[in-house]
Amino acid sequence: MPRIAGPGYSAPVTEIACFHVDAFTDRRFAGNPAAVCPLAAWLPDALMQQIAAENALSETAFFVPRAGGDDFDLRWFTPEIEVDLCGHATLASALVLMRLLDPARARVRFWSRSGPLDVARAGDDFTLDFPARPAVPCDMTEGLVEALGARPRAVHMARDLVAEFATAAEVRGLRPDFAALAGLPGVFAVVATAPGGGEDGDVDFVSRFFAPAQGIAEDPVTGSAHCTLAPLWAARLGKAALRARQVSRRGGELGCVVAGDRVVLSGRAVLVKSGTFFLDAEAAAS
Repeated sequence: MPRIAGPGYSAPVTEIACFHVDAFTDRRFAGNPAAVCPLAAWLPDALMQQIAAENALSETAFFVPRAGGDDFDLRWFTPEIEVDLCGHATLASALVLMRLLDPARARVRFWSRSGPLDVARAGDDFTLDFPARPAVPCDMTEGLVEALGARPRAVHMARDLVAEFATAAEVRGLRPDFAALAGLPGVFAVVATAPGGGEDGDVDFVSRFFAPAQGIAEDPVTGSAHCTLAPLWAARLGKAALRARQVSRRGGELGCVVAGDRVVLSGRAVLVKSGTFFLDAEAAAS
């Protein structure tokens, strides 16, 4: 992390590279945007949270080389909090590492709060080996129905509350009350899902992801949610390999394969822009 000083700087400054990647899409300005900051060593937690807030994207990922090997430690921050698992920012980090920083690399293991996450690259295609997070049935509350503005046919709970609808059109048509969703007690996020059909007849299931309590009104494409959705729909449809579409405004597509207690997600990503953060050197070193 070089330090610079000169016109416009009153004190030494540390430079941090930052890349903007659209994940779970093969075209720019679609999928889910993530920021990625490769580091030589961790910055203070509060500073990484400030960087994530400044980026104002659903996730900013930071990774550092892991001591004594070829792996990396990986962390993710929303504009409000650090999270324990994020799919699209892991995919974005893998693209930065394997396409920009080390183009000869075809595999990487990231270590995270959710354990080891293996990512492999074959050309433009990436696969991510994530832990499954199966959901269990739970009671439906009128607060949830009012917040979503529609009544699901079933409700399930894992990390996220999963609201299952009968049709993809119902999920597309939701206009939730985000303040009410943020006020649901004990709920990290709400995922609305339904089987594919109609204009989404080419996929097995669709979803949308709402996490206003975490600073994300609607996330465009949410890899971690598919660690719950894939086992749910694999059981419903009697198949282990599924195609998924998140029907947010930006939209995105994922492949999902349920393999015991793991879910293998697949997708593509594209680099949109790169830049540099100029940080107070003393704060970056503390």
